[in-house]
Amino acid sequence: MQEPLSPITPIEPARPRSGKRVLLVMLAIVVLGAIPAVVIPMMWQRGKPPKLVDMGALPSFRLTDERGHVFTEDAFRHQQTIVGFVFTRCDTICPVTSMKMQNVQDQTFDVGKKVKLVSFSVDPEYDTPERLTAYAQRFKADPERWRFVTGPKTQVTQLVESGFMASMQREGDRPSGVPDIAHAAYFLLVDGELHIRGRYDSNDVNEIAQMMRAARYLARISN
Repeated sequence: MQEPLSPITPIEPARPRSGKRVLLVMLAIVVLGAIPAVVIPMMWQRGKPPKLVDMGALPSFRLTDERGHVFTEDAFRHQQTIVGFVFTRCDTICPVTSMKMQNVQDQTFDVGKKVKLVSFSVDPEYDTPERLTAYAQRFKADPERWRFVTGPKTQVTQLVESGFMASMQREGDRPSGVPDIAHAAYFLLVDGELHIRGRYDSNDVNEIAQMMRAARYLARISN
């Protein structure tokens, strides 16, 4: 006797994928495809020496730091130094620039004294060591790594404009009474041989990152 045929199980029609699921799949494909395009160049760049220039050597000078101690070009020797320009009465760009310098200090803590920072006052007649000390404390400056420098106006101007190729031109006063001093908003990197090796826009996070990488590189190869 012939066995009865088993009933045929009906095939369920394919369920259409939701638009959200399709979107997530497509997004995953795009992300996975983009990873090599981002990671590989970053790894390649990390292995390459940073781009450095030689903008000339610093001249001899003799100024005063926030502790009232003599500060000369010898403070730059055998280390890498990041230089900025501020003044304590500034209520516009200087606080922002100093906050960025503070971030650089925090992000380079691991290299210790191999990378230091110096802020030169472009209002030296007003910025006494005492005022610079208060300003340094405001931005939690490590006195072993971050110095603030003032001195006779003629000598400071000579160093800033000729040595660092920056500006410190007073253009009158603001309504608040604060002097309007046009000065550089960039950072400079000086190597242990007193040569300026780069100029970096303090308003560009990528350039600040490049500066810190260059400072680390110089610190490493100078050992």
